[in-house]
Amino acid sequence: MVGRMFIVGVIALAVAHSIPVERFQHLEWQRLLEEAEECPKCQVELCRPPVGCPAGLVRDHCGCCWECGNAEGQLCDLDASSNFYGRCGEDLECEIQDEDLSAGEVPVPQCVCTNQEVICGTDGKTYENICKLREAKIQQTKRENLTISHKGPCKTAPLISTPPRDIINVEGSDVIFGCEVSSYPMAFVEWRKEGQSIFLPADDSHMAVQARGGPQRFEITGWLQIQKIRKEDEGIYTCFAKNKYGEVSASANLQIIDMGKFQAYTSKHQFQGRNQP
Repeated sequence: MVGRMFIVGVIALAVAHSIPVERFQHLEWQRLLEEAEECPKCQVELCRPPVGCPAGLVRDHCGCCWECGNAEGQLCDLDASSNFYGRCGEDLECEIQDEDLSAGEVPVPQCVCTNQEVICGTDGKTYENICKLREAKIQQTKRENLTISHKGPCKTAPLISTPPRDIINVEGSDVIFGCEVSSYPMAFVEWRKEGQSIFLPADDSHMAVQARGGPQRFEITGWLQIQKIRKEDEGIYTCFAKNKYGEVSASANLQIIDMGKFQAYTSKHQFQGRNQP
């Protein structure tokens, strides 16, 4: 009974302080209420086998049954004697991040991988740490043989993780195409318009290209900006990314609407809207 009153108090406190409900969504409230009571005698035969645990298995708070451990980034219990958020899985520790303290945020403990060394998987993909590789192995059945190939990032040809998108805009506007590429060694990103043999911006003053690392590790993002677009700018633009292991590309279309036709169209529909009963 005391345990149930404690849980009700926690919920009331969460509501009073506007704590995001998402923090508690990974918990089963029935299980939480049960665990608030004293631990019964362990009967292993009554334990429900956990399935699909991306962070591996941990013992429950009573030390009896196996259950899914919390994955990297999930909330956790700093005190081993408590059992509100749950315990961290394999190769994970419950910690309070320094940036939360320095930013004046309410400290929230999260599961952090004990080994932050980047590794290359046997699938040819780079993982931030061993915990991320384990998550990929469990979540994807076709990767059940996924293991560590070597320490450090995989040396591969570029992969366009976010290709440029088609754009429709009015003549005279500014537009930007973006292209995110992951690879190691880092790729070199260039832009070209269909029908032209030279890379942009060439000597075109109303075009500019930029590139910088990120947003993820071993990624580079390239941009093509076209200022005050004209009808002759319409066409297909391609992002090329290459390193010594290969080259990849992705394209997007720029469609330009004539300003005169656009103004006539909007004026017509505004007039019709005012005359509707």
